Amino acid sequence: METDRFRIVGELSLPEQGYGSRLSDHVNRREVDFLVLRHAKVTALAGEATGDEWTTPVVLVGLRHARLIIPDPDRTDP
Repeated sequence: METDRFRIVGELSLPEQGYGSRLSDHVNRREVDFLVLRHAKVTALAGEATGDEWTTPVVLVGLRHARLIIPDPDRTDP
């Protein structure tokens, strides 16, 4: 995921079945304001901290700040 200032790589949990089980369905739900990514690596893209990286167990990203979301094509869930 990228925002204007950060690239965030982490795990996003989706509902197992039903409405919202696909990434596109989940991010388009009206009641979703934040995306929760676990085991996240955050890299600064802009400003004085450009290139700085850190990890965090959880990061919440306001959906309105997400500019790009790309699922990992090699990721398979058990």
